[in-house]
Amino acid sequence: MRMVDLIEKKRDGGELTKEEINFIIQGYTKDEIPEYQISALAMAIFFQDMTPQERASLTMAMVESGDQIDLSAIEGIKVDKHSTGGVGDKTTIALAPLVAAVGVPVAKMSGRGLGHTGGTIDKLEAIPGFHVEIDTLEFSELVNKNKLAVIGQTTNLTPADKKLYGLRDVTATVNSIPLIASSIMSKKIASGADAIVLDVKTGSGAFMKELEKSQELAEAMVEIGNNLGRQTMAIISDMNQPLGFAVGNALEVKEAIEMLKGNGPDDLLELCLTLGSYMVYLAKQATSIEEARVKLQEVIANGAAIDKLKTFIEAQGGDATVVDNLEKLPYAAFDIPVKVTESGYISEIVANKIGLAAMKLGAGRATKASTIDLSVGIILHKKIGDQVKAGDAIATLYSNSQDVDEVVELVQRSYTIVQEQVKPPTLIYNTIS
Repeated sequence: MRMVDLIEKKRDGGELTKEEINFIIQGYTKDEIPEYQISALAMAIFFQDMTPQERASLTMAMVESGDQIDLSAIEGIKVDKHSTGGVGDKTTIALAPLVAAVGVPVAKMSGRGLGHTGGTIDKLEAIPGFHVEIDTLEFSELVNKNKLAVIGQTTNLTPADKKLYGLRDVTATVNSIPLIASSIMSKKIASGADAIVLDVKTGSGAFMKELEKSQELAEAMVEIGNNLGRQTMAIISDMNQPLGFAVGNALEVKEAIEMLKGNGPDDLLELCLTLGSYMVYLAKQATSIEEARVKLQEVIANGAAIDKLKTFIEAQGGDATVVDNLEKLPYAAFDIPVKVTESGYISEIVANKIGLAAMKLGAGRATKASTIDLSVGIILHKKIGDQVKAGDAIATLYSNSQDVDEVVELVQRSYTIVQEQVKPPTLIYNTIS
């Protein structure tokens, strides 16, 4: 095969075979195919799209380019959850113990964050002593024993995807549905899950801003998963405002703990119950989505979910007493109110501006080398649809510096206030199965 012929084939709308896609990905991973040819192919895919079979073949070729996690030692059906990301998205911290409390094995591989706040691992490390440096044998043993463990991502997981993503970032081919979908699904499949539940965000704080594009991405990922033998379901959820009220690592851990105690924000609870219901159902721990939801509600009400969180924290070296004593989590030196100057109703919160504000406080990484301050962040007091009066605090900044005028202004500018009453946004737009 010649790479130039395959570029020409895709450029002209042809369908690449599985063998041709394997040749491309293997050659690129081994540095036998130059980046300028892969760039040309990515642009051809951007304009010509890919068929369902091409997307599945590309995904599997990237899976096979590196390590694949073997979870066969873990008993039961392993169901993974993936979110396309958003502001205040602490779902995994609450969802994993919630689902595990019902009896579903949750073997979670998570990463660190780059952007407005840390990733799931960064957030969990706000708990004193908690760590994810465990080998795969201990990982499997913990899941079998407790139904839950979290481990860091292996460095050699889907290396072809890492190379291709970096190239797409500098060749204006990031926003390609087949390339996005195969990138996400390759990591999920390489992580060893039997079934996958996807939370595709849409709105101002999401990667996909438009509902139509979010729907297209969700459908593409579900199709890839099912074509590769993984039962896959997806929901499309709102990210036109942050999820819950907390944005920032320790603050988000506190909010997740409160949710498991039955005191959390309604939107976080509803999202966890929706995603969790699909996870429990796919794991065959319930005969219907409705039965699965009832089981999840029961383990919150009877305390089994919060007990599972304590067990999980202790098993991975953390201080489980933080669950009942939240003051043991990192706490910023200053809390600074952000006030509004006019009365009315909140009609818009630009979620990515709130995320940027949190990052300016130190809650996230601008580069991979940046250090996160786990104690800082933002608590929102008003969300879309809420009424405000001039002088009300719409948010509080938690900071280790008092020099935050720029951040206060950024948060104020992220809110739009109108005189007419506004309905809160829909949380769950659609389900794809």
